[in-house]
Parts: sequence; structure tokens; C-alpha cells
Amino acid sequence: MTATTTRTGGPEPSPGTPGTPGTPGTPGTAGRRLPRAGFGLLGPRHPRHSVSVDQLGALALPIGDDGVVIGVDAEGRPAVLGLNRPTPYDVVLIGGLWTAQVLALRAAATGARVAVETGRPQAWAQMVHAMGGGQNGLAVYEVGRVPPQGASAGTPVLVVRDCGMRPPRGRVASGPWQAVLTLLPYLSPVAPRLLRQARLVGVQRISPDESAELGRALALPRADVDALPTLADGFTLWCADRDRQYVMTQPTDAETGLLGTPRRMD
Repeated sequence: MTATTTRTGGPEPSPGTPGTPGTPGTPGTAGRRLPRAGFGLLGPRHPRHSVSVDQLGALALPIGDDGVVIGVDAEGRPAVLGLNRPTPYDVVLIGGLWTAQVLALRAAATGARVAVETGRPQAWAQMVHAMGGGQNGLAVYEVGRVPPQGASAGTPVLVVRDCGMRPPRGRVASGPWQAVLTLLPYLSPVAPRLLRQARLVGVQRISPDESAELGRALALPRADVDALPTLADGFTLWCADRDRQYVMTQPTDAETGLLGTPRRMD
């Protein structure tokens, strides 16, 4: 409700004041008050807040990535993987089932629906049971049987392909708000094709021969090629374009109770 007031006395507003009667160049405004263009109603007055130039360096904003915390980097800072994207996003993980399952759990915890395509559903059965029988964000399908997921900005989807050394071409591909994570236990013959289309590659402990081959495929420096065969359980080298980062995935108590401790071999 808007209250109206009537002037009963006092000085008249001076000509030329915007939005007041008697302003030159505003015919037909006599007897009514014009709104303040672009400002709306006047609000409460507050004192200005200011800092000196010397104090500017003390101001900081906590700006970071939005996504799934996959572990900590070499400096102990959280490493975040943004899976929910408006563009197709393919991830290849050459590593163990444990890490893939932790990523699936954490993606579901952020609100994404997780569809697991696997030839070993028994390995995922405990997770499905713990998450309410597939009603709370995680469902398991046979290889080649993943239905369209209907991903959207409000309901992003992560498809985890746990299909062995030679996964067939996926029936459900990556798309807007639908990322695909392909798990390879080792560097298989189909790995070069998957690596070419992947936006992100994660590598856990592999053999020296595999490390040399992967180093050529990803143009890894010699230090990384030598380090990959010696990585401890829970460590992953994540590679995206020219960026590389070692990450240690630390399970929560709940994840340890459900999946056990980090391990490279299944």
C-alpha cells in the first residue's frame, strides 16, 4: 500500500529539481509528483564503508571451483573436480575400482544422479544397498543397457562405465550436464581412442612399460613417467591438456566403512 501526502506549507521546491512539479520541460506535471526514474522507493540511509589504500591488501574473497572434492593436492589443499558442466565432459581413470566408487559416492552427495554401467554388478551391490536400493541417486545397469538419463542443469548425471579392459562404445554418451567416467584397470588396446576424446585423464600406479607408453600418449615429462610405477594406493595423477596434478584421495569414516581403505588392485 502506498501512502500519499499533501503539502500544507513550507517553501516550494526549486525549479529544475528532477521529478518535482514546476520542472522546466515537463509539461502536464503540475499538481503531481513524478517517480524517481530508475531508483524506485527511497530506502534507509546507511553510512558509507571505506578502507584506505593500505588496507586493500587485507581484503580477500574465497573463490574456488565448484564440484566434487576428490582429495588433496601436494600442498594439502582440496582438489575439486567439476563434473556438472553444460558441455560434454569425458573422464578416463586408469586405476582401481575403489577410487571410481568414491567419486561416484561424492558425485551423488552433490546432487548428481549416478548411472553405473558394469559387468560386475556384485561389486557395486553394497553401494546400491547403502544408498537405498537405487532410489537415492545411484543405479546399476548391465553393459549396453543404460537408458537415456534425461540430464539437465537441475538434475546432472554422471555415467560410470566399469566395463573391463575393452569397454564397448557407450550407448549413452556424454552431453550437456552428463559427464562420463570410464574406468580402465590397465592401459588397454582401446585406451588410445578413449584418451583422445577425454577432457581429463586420471592415472594411478601402472607398470613401467605402461608408464612409458602413457608418457608418449600424454606428453608427460620424464619425472612423471618415472613416478607413476611408484605411486602409493590412493594417489592419482590427473592430467588435463597441459595441466597435471597429483592428488591423494582420503576417505571419510563413512566411506571407509562402506568401501574399505584406498587400494589400487580390486
